[in-house]
Amino acid sequence: MQEEKRRKGPAGRKSTRARGARYEELAAAFLEKQGYVILEKNFFCRTGEIDIIAREGDTLVFVEVKYRKDLAAGDPAEAVNERKQEKIRKAAAFYLYARGLCPEQPCRFDVVAILGSDFRLLRDAF
Repeated sequence: MQEEKRRKGPAGRKSTRARGARYEELAAAFLEKQGYVILEKNFFCRTGEIDIIAREGDTLVFVEVKYRKDLAAGDPAEAVNERKQEKIRKAAAFYLYARGLCPEQPCRFDVVAILGSDFRLLRDAF
C-alpha cells in the first residue's frame, strides 16, 4: 500500500507542475496583451521562485500566477498569503542583486488570478 502511494505521488506532482506551467504561459500571453514585456519565467533561487518577471514602462514587475478551476478551493488571489509574499519579496531582492540592478529600481508585485477561464490582474497586489 505504501509503495503504491509513492508511485502515485510523483506522477501527481508532475501533472500539477505541467498544469501550472500551462497557466503561467497563458498568464504571460495575457500580460503581453496588457503591454507588459516578459523578461523571464520561472526564476528560481534558494529563497523562492518567481513565476514571471516583466517590465511595464520603467517598472520591473514580479508576477505570481495562481489558478483555480472553481471556487471550491477558494479565490486564487487569496492563495498568495503573507508567507508566499515574503518568499517572493526575498526572491525579487536576490534577482535584483544577481542581475546587478540597482536596489532603487522601481518594482512592484502583481498577481494574475485565474478562475476557470477568467483572468484577473491585480496590480501592486502586495
